[in-house]
Amino acid sequence: MPAARQLRDAELTKIESHFRTAIRDAVNERSRKPFHWGGLNGYGQMEAIGQALCPMLAANPDSQYWQRLTRQVERVLEKNRALATDLQATHRWLERIADCLHYPPKPKPTQQSQEKALTSQQVAQEMEKLMAEFQPDAQNQQTQAVLKSALQRTWKAYGQDLLPCYDIPGLPPDNLALESFFQRLRGHQRRISGRKSTRELRDFGQFQVLCTAESEEALLTQIRKTPLAEYQLQRQRLTDAETPRQFLYRLHRDPVKTMQTLADQYTARLAALRTPANPTIMFGAKETSPPRI
Repeated sequence: MPAARQLRDAELTKIESHFRTAIRDAVNERSRKPFHWGGLNGYGQMEAIGQALCPMLAANPDSQYWQRLTRQVERVLEKNRALATDLQATHRWLERIADCLHYPPKPKPTQQSQEKALTSQQVAQEMEKLMAEFQPDAQNQQTQAVLKSALQRTWKAYGQDLLPCYDIPGLPPDNLALESFFQRLRGHQRRISGRKSTRELRDFGQFQVLCTAESEEALLTQIRKTPLAEYQLQRQRLTDAETPRQFLYRLHRDPVKTMQTLADQYTARLAALRTPANPTIMFGAKETSPPRI
């Protein structure tokens, strides 16, 4: 290859690396591999990647790299399409179970609607009716069958323990709020001490709950001791370090929009480089083997 074609555009290379990162994240996460019980989000992420690859092929119709990568993504989607459909139906049943239990709880009823408050007997009847209606095919709907078996087993063992919260005012159905609060305390303890262990919270956690900062003025005075240039430098280093995590966060929250944005950036950059002013730039991805799926 001539030396004039060995240069590659940095922005195109960065976008291509994002595509590879998105694929690896979709198939290599422990809870998604190989798109089994926890992989519904991973499958949706792969669908978004497949949709975003279409404009990539249109922008590079002769690129063997993008052709092979697209074929691999389509093969993975086709292989797991039936299982993903079953998982989606299972998720809808989970939502129906949560609605039957009226979870998460809604705000407390007012005095005008006090007579319409739920009772444990009403919830128990709704659950029994739902379980009688839930009759999946164990041969073709394996995940739904597993959900039904777990639901019946759990309701038989613990169903009566879940019902008192509907009869006792002020009794929450779970302790997630309390667990979340102490989790924040443990994270704060690790940051200020530098130690992994948070054993001290077992003895003194109740006192840390009552402690607050002395004043905002004292905190502001401490921050002002840092030079502005040094502060900006450290903020930029933090931003650069957080970029990969932020990309994966956006990818998990909205894979379709995230991958489409990458595809748009790639095609726009490619169009800008295809000008007489950039004769030495190599367009498209380097012709290497795509990541194995």
